[in-house]
Amino acid sequence: MDIDKNEHLTDEEMIEQGFQELLNDYLATRHRKRVEIITKAFNFANQAHKGIKRLSGEPYIMHPIEVARIVCNEIGLGSTSICSALLHDVVEDTDYTVEDIENIFGPKIAQIVSGLTKISGGIFGEHASAQAENFKKLLLTMSDDIRVILIKIADRLHNMRTLGSQPPNKQYKITGETLYIYAPLANRLGLNKIKTELENLSFKYEHPEIYNEIQGKLKATEAHRDEVFKNFTAPIRAQLDKMGLKYEIIARVKSIYSIWNKMQTKHLPFEEIYDLLAVRIIFTPKNEEEELNECFNIYVSISKIYRPHPDRLRDWVSHPKANGYQALHVTLMGSNGQWIEVQIRSDRMNEVAEQGFAAHWKYKEGGGSEDEGELEKWLGTIKEILDDPQPDAIDFLDTIKLNLFASEIFVFTPKGEIKTMPQNSTALDFAFSIHTYLGSHCIGAKVNHKLVPLSHKLESGDQVEILTSRSQKVKPEWETFVTTAKAKAKISAILKKEQRNAQKDGEAIMLEFFKNEEIRPESANIDKLCKLHNSANKEEFLANLGNNVFVLGEADKNVLNEKQSTNWKKYLKFSFGTSKDQKEKPEEKQPIEAIDKKKILTLTEDTIQKSYKIAGCCKPIPGDDVLGYMDENNDIIIHKRQCPIANKLKSSFGNRIIAANWDTHKTLYFPIFLYVKGFDSVGLLNQVTEVISRQLNVNIQRVNIEANDGIFEGRIKLFVHDVDDVKTICDNLRKIKDVKEVKRIEE
Repeated sequence: MDIDKNEHLTDEEMIEQGFQELLNDYLATRHRKRVEIITKAFNFANQAHKGIKRLSGEPYIMHPIEVARIVCNEIGLGSTSICSALLHDVVEDTDYTVEDIENIFGPKIAQIVSGLTKISGGIFGEHASAQAENFKKLLLTMSDDIRVILIKIADRLHNMRTLGSQPPNKQYKITGETLYIYAPLANRLGLNKIKTELENLSFKYEHPEIYNEIQGKLKATEAHRDEVFKNFTAPIRAQLDKMGLKYEIIARVKSIYSIWNKMQTKHLPFEEIYDLLAVRIIFTPKNEEEELNECFNIYVSISKIYRPHPDRLRDWVSHPKANGYQALHVTLMGSNGQWIEVQIRSDRMNEVAEQGFAAHWKYKEGGGSEDEGELEKWLGTIKEILDDPQPDAIDFLDTIKLNLFASEIFVFTPKGEIKTMPQNSTALDFAFSIHTYLGSHCIGAKVNHKLVPLSHKLESGDQVEILTSRSQKVKPEWETFVTTAKAKAKISAILKKEQRNAQKDGEAIMLEFFKNEEIRPESANIDKLCKLHNSANKEEFLANLGNNVFVLGEADKNVLNEKQSTNWKKYLKFSFGTSKDQKEKPEEKQPIEAIDKKKILTLTEDTIQKSYKIAGCCKPIPGDDVLGYMDENNDIIIHKRQCPIANKLKSSFGNRIIAANWDTHKTLYFPIFLYVKGFDSVGLLNQVTEVISRQLNVNIQRVNIEANDGIFEGRIKLFVHDVDDVKTICDNLRKIKDVKEVKRIEE
């Protein structure tokens, strides 16, 4: 709801208009028209939130109305979900309980509202363990009723659309969460349009200048793209008309976030991204049975007009993605010499791609569909992970994230059954996906009848046979090469169990040894044995002893039977000395000024040197988009906003994030690395160093240049004041005739 267009309305009029728009949206859908219960839910929520305002100044009820509109229009759900969306904040923010909701609206709506209440307030609380617990709740409620998570995604989308009214530190926390969990979750549930909008909005608030710059460049190149689209599709239209098809052809432009991602990962400027434009053909099949055949008929006929790329046919029609996505993707060489991707879909496939098949899965009239199996399988996987509780919260988040981000490959069992696995799965992942016994006793595999090791990465179309041995045991190094959440969780659980058993055996051996030597089993004596056997702690020592890595013998007796009196004095003196040091330390430490996290940190020459630390992982310099993170020692560390570590911190410890801005005046120097590439020629290195050190008076610390087959590549470490210096240096280096590529890189 745009506030500007409602400025002249009273609150009551704005609310009434918003609700009327929701009803009109609902009446235009294919659902049964249950207007009465929706009106009842609206009146109840409106009364409950009466007088409350959002940060933007709107009446609070406008938020549930907008969430309900997203649920209705963009996810395609019916009256139960619309009522639940209208009521989603009532239990959390007012005195009403879930029981009240159940009495008035029945058990189904109450169950969904209860699920939404459990996971409210963002997934994340103050501490990591609380986050994981909330995340578990989210996923568990999701497996009871998928509508909980769909409404939660709609709630997050509206919060992102109105994020401008939040302070910057809150914005970074919310965008971090959105990119870490909600966007991949939307993608996994097939909500492609929502996923793209969540990513774009997150990016807009994280990097406003870069966002506007890419948006400007897209606008500037729009006319040229329209021309390419018109010329490219004209012969295709003629061919489809000849086939007598009912169809539409639309242009799909790459999202701003995807463009930036590609610029980052491939180190390309905007001008060198050639797949900005894709073409989508959406047709209405003559009958449902012909749908698949017609996709391929269209493909064959347009391949006669343009040459297809031999390796880039993606058949998601015969093998839908695990999120229900179906389409045929083919890349064709246009007459302008550029590859253009064409996506061929029926109108049914298009609807599933845009709204997500979760919406079509159980709750539309007529009940479930054949798509149900894949989603159930995914929810089953998550339930398995949850049944195996993990102590480390962040590990748990990463484990789930592995499954959320996975794009799929299709592999076959020896009997020809098809199994969907995440990309980069190994033979060992496949073994664990079938059965824990198979995984834990796996010694290798046959892929397409050839023997391969456990760590072999599988590819789509592989036929996999797992080989086992009863004597095989799970090994710690397995954790380093499996990629699926299920395999990681199972290996970790088995190793922990074996470690505990080995520690028990080790303890029995040690106590027996002490008893025979008539030595007290006190911690000082155990510490001596740990030191003798280079064990980091008591647990490691006992496990190694239990696993027969070493045996206790004469050397252990000698260490334990040293004169205990002198050792005892040393030990006492050492321990008292430590406690004295610990007492004195706090007195020496300077008191830390309290920092208001809601205010924006100003990074000056003085504060950078005295108060804040520059993160070693991303090494930001003045001019980079940055934020501050307050660690457990109350030190503030400055990260680039797009730094992967910062992304994890934003989503894990959002309450410790502080907005930050530079205010430096070219007095401090910061190290950066440049990558230079071009044609090798005589005197080129001289020209490069001449530009940097003489013309621009910049201090070079290290140059490393290699030449191969006429191409040179170089890495240069130098000191600059800020991002403007970097830009000037790069622009000047690009003017050198044989230099073809210059960019700033991480170390």
